[in-house]
Amino acid sequence: MPHSEEWRVHLYLFEDEGTTKARVVLETGDATLTGHGVAHRNPADTDVPEIGDELAAGRAMRDLSEQLLGAAERDIEGMGAAATGPDPYQVTGWPM
Repeated sequence: MPHSEEWRVHLYLFEDEGTTKARVVLETGDATLTGHGVAHRNPADTDVPEIGDELAAGRAMRDLSEQLLGAAERDIEGMGAAATGPDPYQVTGWPM
């Protein structure tokens, strides 16, 4: 059965005095998930805003990813699927 979806992702970056904060928002149409990430620059380091952006954004997306995988895991378990083994990304019969 063919299936097509469009999910929207918005990434917001804020920098203030060596600290970069990121917020990534995923809108699926049915749910909204928000991931957060932070990067702190050592005052002795060269000020390169792109590095803070990359670190904070990556951490926010990793947070969002973990939330999304957790939601999928709960949905799969809600369908009665049993745990399959030691792989942390394959906790049910569906490969993660």
